[in-house]
Amino acid sequence: MITQPELVKRDPYLKPYAAQLQKRQQRARLRELEFTDGTRTLSDVANGHLYYGLHKTESGWVFREKAPNAKEIYLYGDFSHWQIKPEFALHPIGNGDWEIELPDFALRHTMLYKLWMVWHTGADERLPAYVTRVVQDENTKVFCAQVWEPEPYRWRYEQPTKPAHPLIYEAHVGMSSQEAKISSYWEFKETIIPRIKELGYNTIQLMAIQEHPYYGSFGYQVSNFFAPSSRFGTPEELKELIDTAHREGLSVILDVVHSHSVSNEKEGLSAFDGSDHLYFHSGEKGQHPVWDSRCFDYGKQETLMFLFSNLKYWLTEFRFDGFRFDGVTSMCYWNHGLGVDFVEYAQYFDDNVDEDAVAYLTMANNLVRAVNPAALTVAEDVSGMPGMAFPTKEGGIGFDFRMSMGIADYWTKTVKTLSDEHWGMGDIYFRMTDKRNEEQTISYVECHDQAMVGDKTLIFRMIDKEMYTSMSVLTPNLVVERGLALHKMIRLVTLTLASGGYLNFMGNEFGHPEWIDFPRQDNGWSYQYARRQWNLADDELLKYAGLNRFDRDMVHLVATKHLLDFQPEKVCDNNGDLVLAYQRGPCLLVFNFNPEKSFEDYEIVCKKGSYKILLNSDSTQYNGFGNVDESTLFTTHRRSGHESVRLYLPSRTALVLVRE
Repeated sequence: MITQPELVKRDPYLKPYAAQLQKRQQRARLRELEFTDGTRTLSDVANGHLYYGLHKTESGWVFREKAPNAKEIYLYGDFSHWQIKPEFALHPIGNGDWEIELPDFALRHTMLYKLWMVWHTGADERLPAYVTRVVQDENTKVFCAQVWEPEPYRWRYEQPTKPAHPLIYEAHVGMSSQEAKISSYWEFKETIIPRIKELGYNTIQLMAIQEHPYYGSFGYQVSNFFAPSSRFGTPEELKELIDTAHREGLSVILDVVHSHSVSNEKEGLSAFDGSDHLYFHSGEKGQHPVWDSRCFDYGKQETLMFLFSNLKYWLTEFRFDGFRFDGVTSMCYWNHGLGVDFVEYAQYFDDNVDEDAVAYLTMANNLVRAVNPAALTVAEDVSGMPGMAFPTKEGGIGFDFRMSMGIADYWTKTVKTLSDEHWGMGDIYFRMTDKRNEEQTISYVECHDQAMVGDKTLIFRMIDKEMYTSMSVLTPNLVVERGLALHKMIRLVTLTLASGGYLNFMGNEFGHPEWIDFPRQDNGWSYQYARRQWNLADDELLKYAGLNRFDRDMVHLVATKHLLDFQPEKVCDNNGDLVLAYQRGPCLLVFNFNPEKSFEDYEIVCKKGSYKILLNSDSTQYNGFGNVDESTLFTTHRRSGHESVRLYLPSRTALVLVRE
């Protein structure tokens, strides 16, 4: 019998559910045995991408498709003058599979093609399920599969060592240009990777890579799971982007969408062979009520082969260093976690849980480790399901980290609803460190979600319209000064109290103004807000430059002092003074959130020794007032049985000191 001693040991509240945890683990193991016939590994079997789709052979071409409900299937395209011809008909080969072999001269690199799918009640065009290259006509906006057989890319650099503590730079290639346009893989490689390297982040999370019909979906309405988006360039240019990141020692993880699929039929998988259930649940269960998309049936062999092969494909073909799994909460619960507060353990084990989805995620993590033992996996789960970020061998689902989504919500609510003098120091510390005992988490102040149109970035909430008039270093403004000070302090406290890693969305490090709004009919199809204004961070006459420097120095400090290797130890949470302090490793971190009061000789309990300032948010290079003498050496003294230092703490200032 399989047991989960370590998971239950870490959380005694799980004891009443030990049998259900055991059953859950057994289910994943049995599904894996069923999928592999018990004779091979998941990695050996997850090769659908090598079998289905279009492939070059020694004698020509072979194309295969899974379509059990189809009556007839034809390839058509440039090679057939877009006519349906008998010589391009696929023939059934059993198990719902179809195949056609073509001579070498029949197809050429860059030719366009589609499938003509015929079923008992109708017929329509489709793109192959496993297609690896899809392009959109600039005029008609129609998507087509493309024959893609270039010279193989020659990898030049080894994949970097897996970071113990990912410092993630969440990035969208298309909106990474300063110009109002769709940027490219090549431009990102040339202009953004150097910025990420300089800032000190060790991991890039790429969004919107899997092809999606609607650009404004931010890449979360995927149609072609194996095709890197052609909006940004060629597959080889994406490989060169990843290779360049590896040269700089940066890991690259894919924001993978296995939680749902776009409902489009001509471009996507929906009603692929005329049925609604090839990869999805049939009927209402197969429709996401909010996202207007299709919900995968994780209990089907066809679905498992498709999704497992997809993971292996991105790991092997493009050398991604892992995945951030989108929408895990939506996957795990039949109600998709909508409108639910997960406050009772019973909610993790009742009939609302899609046990097939949980089994899939468990197996997916096993597969990723089998393909690349050093790969990194992160779960976007807000429910707090036990074992989500815990090894599968110990009864967990197997992710390395879970996104700590509640922290961003906490900061939004705090800034939006509480005046500064009512911020709770103990509450901040608790919220930043609140997590399940068995898991490591990725903390963040804001990701792309908080920057979308209809919402506001944190700095825009604090500064608002003053950002348009008072961000010059020559323009004093109390509203701006408050916003800048808190922007630095909030990020510093979030990062330095993180349990496992940290994430920042592209541009938010320097307080990128306004919001993200992709081109759509309501804004005249404008790219004005689907870009990043890097010039703001580079202009020394603007206060954005100071925020950019602070983020850089903050991230480098955490990395070089290995702060996340240590557990934080709180030494002060004075709600009256609004002062919070804690030690982590060799560093003492002190925050004065008081909006009015500065304190002289403020006594902070700490470990014995002498301390010097490493980072001062009030420094003039970070848009501060320069009220702290950073050359001072602070030596502890003993009082009331404790060692402590006396510090000058200006209002709205954070200090990081290191013990010599």
